[in-house]
Amino acid sequence: MHFGSPRTKLQVAGNFIEALGQSAFRAGDAVGMLAFDAQERTDLFVPAVLSRGAAGLMTSALANCTGAAGAIAGLQQAVLRLAGRSGLVFLVSDFHWPLEGLPSVLDSLAKAYVVPIVVWDPAETQPPSGNGVMILHDSESGAERTFWLRSSLRERWRGAVERRRAELNELFSTRAIRPFYVCGRFDGEALSQYFFEASG
Repeated sequence: MHFGSPRTKLQVAGNFIEALGQSAFRAGDAVGMLAFDAQERTDLFVPAVLSRGAAGLMTSALANCTGAAGAIAGLQQAVLRLAGRSGLVFLVSDFHWPLEGLPSVLDSLAKAYVVPIVVWDPAETQPPSGNGVMILHDSESGAERTFWLRSSLRERWRGAVERRRAELNELFSTRAIRPFYVCGRFDGEALSQYFFEASG
């Protein structure tokens, strides 16, 4: 989630959380935050409160955090606090981790209304247009690979993005959940439209 330009995916998630906190306060709803990477991040935990300052507290915690790549084990630990409870749960991640354990997480949140917020950066979803040597740096593992970028590789790149999107859509749809995709920046109006369509 530390990848991205001009804003990292973590900063985009922070923009969403700031908007969520302000919206919850205006509506008179409590809002809180659970976080995870390879394990639950209890240092980033913010209990659900009705407070004008909740948005700032959550975004400040995110802005100053460092950590490992996300993993299903961390998510499983974090959602134990929510298992069996009702409410609106936003699950914010780039979902660039193995998804095998995600169905059991969603089952534990069966009483909640779950909205997956899939945060991707345009540099992940769209390959560069020109041919030439390209060095890719994996921000999670630190590994580097050198490629000769050409049209066939661009097609494989786009195909991998579409397959991942289809995989996420299919996984969530089996539980009547529709993910909301954020690419590059958070758009509050688009999320409002998402809820409008869901209620129609």
